[in-house]
Amino acid sequence: MSFVRRAATVLAAATALTVGLAIPALAHVTIQPGTAEQGGFTKVAFRVPNERDDASTTKVEVSFPVDHPLAFVSVKPLPGWDVKVTQGKLPKPVKTEYGDLEEAVTKIVWSGGKINPGEFQEFEVSMGQLPKDTDALVFPTKQTYSKGEVVDWADAPKTDGTEAEHPAPTLKLVPASGGDGHGMASASAAPAAAAPSVTPVAAATSASDGTARLLGGAGLVVGVIGVVIGALGLRRRPAA
Repeated sequence: MSFVRRAATVLAAATALTVGLAIPALAHVTIQPGTAEQGGFTKVAFRVPNERDDASTTKVEVSFPVDHPLAFVSVKPLPGWDVKVTQGKLPKPVKTEYGDLEEAVTKIVWSGGKINPGEFQEFEVSMGQLPKDTDALVFPTKQTYSKGEVVDWADAPKTDGTEAEHPAPTLKLVPASGGDGHGMASASAAPAAAAPSVTPVAAATSASDGTARLLGGAGLVVGVIGVVIGALGLRRRPAA
């Protein structure tokens, strides 16, 4: 019986570890898609899941890089949400093919809407021209809940490849594959007011990086169960 108890303890620990690794990955604020071509224009969505059982997300604040500013930024109106785009003076002018860029969008704030527990929302942005001298753009994001809690998704990617506790949404940039680099028409950064309120997007059912981790973790648990069952079988086998 002591062996059975030890095996059960190991199994419980493995399950807890798997769930602990998988669940946080599902709750991260991310940018979708996570990759775009250098020098081009792209449309992305900041995907914000609600990770609280007793509060709703009521505001999302995304900061834009000023070291690699974007000359053209526009937002897609989202029913039920008000949007405010802040354009500010850069620390120093940045040379672009359109001339020296002295001002750019530094922040976008969505408010007035609600992401309920078990739901997520995507906030779409068109932007460009993407820089050619960096392989990533980081967008620190603050997520505000109805009870006043603010989660700051601002941790930069770790150099050792491990995941930060609150990773900032990061857009990876890859060399252009060809063409004119204008996969999407650019637009100005002056958005219109959001439309009247509707029910937010329902809970996510599509696969994601976090889902893949969860499935991988489930496989680990199944493997541990198999080892335990096999060990018990050997334990109970009668002597020859």
